[in-house]
Amino acid sequence: MTDMTDSQKVQKRQQPKLLLKWSWRELWQGQLWPVAVALTLIIACVFALAALVSRVEKIMTDQGRSVLAADLVLVSNNPIEPSLLSKAEALGLTFSEQTRFGTMAFSEQQMQLISVKAVESDFPLRGQLALQDRLNVQSKVNPGELWLSERLFSLLDVKEGDIVAIGDAELKVSGKIAQEPELSFNPFSQMPAVLIHEHDVAATGAVQPGGRVQYRLYFMGSDDKLAAIQKFSPLEPGQRWLSETSQGRTGEFIDRARQYLSLTLILVILMATATLVLTCQHYTSTRVETVAMMKSLGASKRWLWRWLSGQLAMLFGLSAIAGLSIGWGLEVLLRLPLADILPDPLPDMGMSPWLISMFVALLVAIPGIGIPLIRLLDAPAISVIQQQADRPKNNKAYALLLLPVAAALIWFGDNKLMWMTLAGIVVVLVLLAFFGLVVLSLLRKRKWGPAMTLALSRISRSPLTTGAQLAALTSSLMLLAVIWLLRSDLLADWQQTLPIDAPNVFAINISAEQQPDYLAKLDQENIPHSEAYPVIRGRIVAVNGIDLLTQVDDPEQRDEALRRELNFTWRETLPIHNDVLDGNWPEPELAIKGVSVESGIAERLGLSVGDELGFNVNSQPFSAMVNSIRHVEWRNMRPNFYFIFTPDVMVDLPATWLVSFRIESNQNDVVNQLGRDYPTVSLMDLRTMASRIQLMLQQVSLSLSVLAALGVLSGLLLVMTLLRLSMAQRQQEIKLYRTLGASRKRISATVWGEYGLMALIAGLMAVVGAEAIVAALVKWGFEMPPQWHPMLWIMLPTAAIGLVLFIISTMLKQLLQPLKS
Repeated sequence: MTDMTDSQKVQKRQQPKLLLKWSWRELWQGQLWPVAVALTLIIACVFALAALVSRVEKIMTDQGRSVLAADLVLVSNNPIEPSLLSKAEALGLTFSEQTRFGTMAFSEQQMQLISVKAVESDFPLRGQLALQDRLNVQSKVNPGELWLSERLFSLLDVKEGDIVAIGDAELKVSGKIAQEPELSFNPFSQMPAVLIHEHDVAATGAVQPGGRVQYRLYFMGSDDKLAAIQKFSPLEPGQRWLSETSQGRTGEFIDRARQYLSLTLILVILMATATLVLTCQHYTSTRVETVAMMKSLGASKRWLWRWLSGQLAMLFGLSAIAGLSIGWGLEVLLRLPLADILPDPLPDMGMSPWLISMFVALLVAIPGIGIPLIRLLDAPAISVIQQQADRPKNNKAYALLLLPVAAALIWFGDNKLMWMTLAGIVVVLVLLAFFGLVVLSLLRKRKWGPAMTLALSRISRSPLTTGAQLAALTSSLMLLAVIWLLRSDLLADWQQTLPIDAPNVFAINISAEQQPDYLAKLDQENIPHSEAYPVIRGRIVAVNGIDLLTQVDDPEQRDEALRRELNFTWRETLPIHNDVLDGNWPEPELAIKGVSVESGIAERLGLSVGDELGFNVNSQPFSAMVNSIRHVEWRNMRPNFYFIFTPDVMVDLPATWLVSFRIESNQNDVVNQLGRDYPTVSLMDLRTMASRIQLMLQQVSLSLSVLAALGVLSGLLLVMTLLRLSMAQRQQEIKLYRTLGASRKRISATVWGEYGLMALIAGLMAVVGAEAIVAALVKWGFEMPPQWHPMLWIMLPTAAIGLVLFIISTMLKQLLQPLKS
């Protein structure tokens, strides 16, 4: 074998460089740049949403644990076993004990029923405790100290340094509780709280065998150690675990927002994937002759793979850099509206968004790009001079689809919302494609002008191609509508459940004698308030004569409503904010021993209209017949009840009264005056919580709007890609029309008619599909009542026609340009 000449050596050294230049030119001039745009969009969206969801989840966990004052809490009706403390110490967990009990507090002038929290000096393990005296603020309770909630100073008529007796112990008032992490938002179970040290419990003598005492053990540590302590100590009767998932009023809002984030991410990936597949198929169709020519010149399949691999590597690298950069900026943009409620510093998002975005892009790109490229490389060399329409296809390439399918099975798991969405999209698209073909078939039977007749003939010539085009155009418009409608429905639901004028103060324990004067005082101060509700604590014990308490031996396995006393009320009419689902509430003169039941408890206990229920109030049994089932929105901060009786059932039983009202920021003096004028009435001030929730909803709404806009943009990109590729494929056909003598005007009218008709049909079908999918998601995924969107039936078809006509107008002149004489 002879040695290579210097010229051959130079050529060999220059081959990689020349190949790189060719690949770069092919990337930007060979229709690969739309593929890069689609990949960039996928990477950017996945990164931004994964990063935001990761931060939000960590923030939710931290905030939930701060409200708990620990990472995990064991609540028990019996003293904590020493063995549990030893196990926690062996695991390296930090723990703190607390004892809670109700008792009377006595000052020189007054007495008041209070809730005592006896804590250790290391309480709280999480969150902030602020105890304020005249000189400073401290964060720990020391032995011998007594800290009072602010309203106890007026209720007991004491000041700092005075003596208050709690049981047998006389303690000096150390100051007020300015802030504590543990919050309860149940207005029916509020007693003013005091903090003492665990060391002083014995001196009070208030904790006696058989008394109503609650013991709590707080834990802080890693998740695996918390799981180990839960496994070590199975729950006994009278015990329960509290974690961040079982606490927090805003959890449902955040959870739904997180669901929307995940769902929008999936829809954006679907649309970007469709764009990727379409652009890649178009690229391969334009490169068949190039590949055939290379094969005819002696290029091997291996060399062609090397040539294409270089292009794909450059494409993926550029897409990764651009996508991660845009995704990082997008994540910043998405959380800008949340700046006021996010902690500073933000929790680290970790490496998962970077890895997840690249992994998803690969899973999408491997089949999306790989399948058409494998088929491209199978193009025979003779294709350079003759199209091989019937050449065999490499069906083995479709095995690449197993990668994203397997990943979806692992990722989605038992996520009902995701599977419902994907299944719904597939079913709806198949039905709508068939429906579109039927409509086109019916239109062909009518008489039209020459241009429309030609357009209908062109559309109907290939049912499979037309059905695919209609399905693609419909799906892009439909997914675009789904993203925006879900956002609108979520925001509307949140606004209805917590309107801007929602009550933020509850007055409870109002005596029957005080009730008229109290309401008159509110009216005098022009404070909007609810009606007054009588409240009696009681239990449901029987259904149709069957004792509910004997059906389940273990009290902890019973429904929550059977394990505790509930709040009963009676009225002549049902509250206007409750919707009757079944039965009816009788007129006052016909209301005889009836009760209206909240739908949730009715479903759990199997109650229906006509059932006779047995109740017990202060050891006094009575019964009532279910006359209606009501839907109750527990999130609206209005007075709500499981059971509402007709007046004849309970009117003779002693009750206290409840009223809710709204206090604005400039009316603090009114609240203080009410506390002084009615010292026995308990005021539950929820203004801080209500404003926090309102702010959170406002900020989350902005983030969802930004996200929805991103989804809409990805949908528009898919529509534009679809139309441009379709128009590009029509170029040869337009040349044929001109060759046969068709005028430019006739061709334009035919194209306008064809695509305008398809846009109208696709727009209408997209509305039907979007309404169906959103209704299913809202009802079974987000558990909200479905809504009708009449404006969508006008806006989406109009927008579809406008978008299609705009894109055609930008391309038609270019398609006709080469035919000018």
